[in-house]
Amino acid sequence: MADTVSMPKLGFDMAEGTLVRWVKTEGEAIQKGDVLAEIETDKATVEVESGFSGVVARHLVAQGSVVPVGAPIAIIAAPGEAVTDATPVVAPTEKPAESSAAAPIPVPVPATEIPPAESGRVKASPLARRMAAERGLGLEMLRGTGPGGRIVKRDVEAAAQTPPSTPGNPTAAPLSVVSSRTTEQVPMDRLRSAIGRRLVESKQQVPHFYITHQCDAGPLMRLRKEVNEMLPEDGRLSVNDFIVKATALALRQFPNLNASLQGDTILRHGVVNIGVAVAVPGGLLTVVSKDADQKPLRVISAEVREMAGRARAGKVRPEDIEGSTFSISNLGMFDVDHFVAIINPPEAAILAVGSVKEIPVIVDGIIQPGLRMNVTISADHRLTDGAEAAQFLQALAEFIEKPARMLV
Repeated sequence: MADTVSMPKLGFDMAEGTLVRWVKTEGEAIQKGDVLAEIETDKATVEVESGFSGVVARHLVAQGSVVPVGAPIAIIAAPGEAVTDATPVVAPTEKPAESSAAAPIPVPVPATEIPPAESGRVKASPLARRMAAERGLGLEMLRGTGPGGRIVKRDVEAAAQTPPSTPGNPTAAPLSVVSSRTTEQVPMDRLRSAIGRRLVESKQQVPHFYITHQCDAGPLMRLRKEVNEMLPEDGRLSVNDFIVKATALALRQFPNLNASLQGDTILRHGVVNIGVAVAVPGGLLTVVSKDADQKPLRVISAEVREMAGRARAGKVRPEDIEGSTFSISNLGMFDVDHFVAIINPPEAAILAVGSVKEIPVIVDGIIQPGLRMNVTISADHRLTDGAEAAQFLQALAEFIEKPARMLV
């Protein structure tokens, strides 16, 4: 009997996704766990794996189609099995009203290709988007030669190799004209739009408060150096790996911070899943270190490194970005003293981490150099209060200042 693959729900607020590319063609054999297609959500481009083995009997939507969560996208059948009455379905051209409630039941409509003017975005592959951003090229200025006019890698490469032209002499550069940059109108992509929408909602609906604590980072930096001397270069631990572990351990003591609000009920999570913000072309993506309080540092490090690599390459998996219960935003690599982050709903709090800096400190009445790091918690006042959040930062500092506790 044939099996139907549906558009997965990736995140509590996802209502639809764009089927960017079919990885498996019709008639091609597929095994359970093989990548069937790539879909683009508000957060990222995600590889969708098949839950069935057999043959891809039929694609039910065209590449570039917007499809509601739960709608059928493909049929997997046994070799030689006949498949009939497969009705193509895609999302309506009008986007449904956004809501934090359960997604609406999808309604089948004829499959169509959404043109750029109607979808509000330029059609381009994830690789082409990344290459264009790296080269400072606007996608709206490129001509796509891929399926349905989609911009692909070769289009970006061709545009990057074409020299700027001037009237009367296309190959000559102006000699004495002072050039000025023109004003551009750049439409928001799905990721940037989603970030803006969610953070506006968070700031408007969540009563944030902020507390900063300065940690002595000297012991952590010394232990990290000692541990990394024993590890291969590609397996060395970052400062952020220690912070993820320390945060997860501290959260065990403060369940109100490892929680979310559901109506008038506080949901205290039984797992500690730490979301780690990763910079990607066009915005931020949060990958999730699951059960971080129970995993060794090397496992946390390897998993986060692998997930971050997939995120930057536009190849995240659904499990990479689902299920966070508390988030960390670390800007320490950008020489940042201190900042505050916006809570990622429905979580109760987020931790902002600054740089480790050498500053003068007073120890036993003597001024001497010391390594210090500022951490700031943004917390939801409906779930916790200042005293509890301050105590959490003290517990976190205990792990940072006595980092050997994270190794046992």
